[in-house]
Amino acid sequence: MPTSRILLWGGLAAAAGGAVLCVLGWYGISGERFAERQLPYLASCTVPGAALIVAGSVLVTAAYVLPVRPPEPPVPAAEGTSPTPPSSEGPPLRVPGGTLAHRPDCPLVAGRATAVEAGDDRSLRPCPVCEPWPP
Repeated sequence: MPTSRILLWGGLAAAAGGAVLCVLGWYGISGERFAERQLPYLASCTVPGAALIVAGSVLVTAAYVLPVRPPEPPVPAAEGTSPTPPSSEGPPLRVPGGTLAHRPDCPLVAGRATAVEAGDDRSLRPCPVCEPWPP
């Protein structure tokens, strides 16, 4: 049973494409009498076709040989707890003309000289990045 469908189908597609190129190269070469006129078919169809067949074989083999790794189960969160955003001391900040309140360490306002204290203005929405107060 293959472990990866992508490897399996990619390998089969590469091998099939390589086989088609080899057939086209053989057909082109078979109609030419002189070796000088056969070389373009070798260079553009037969050699790349053979490389695709080898690559497809490697991919199909890898699909069957790679070990099956079971999916990791999700880690359940402790009951009654929720992830808390990082905390920082200080009043919430806002950018003049902005509609969001931010913690002082929020990356959206940290280091900005234009950020001012938001005060108790609850008309501001909490920043989705730093969540300055509980909803």
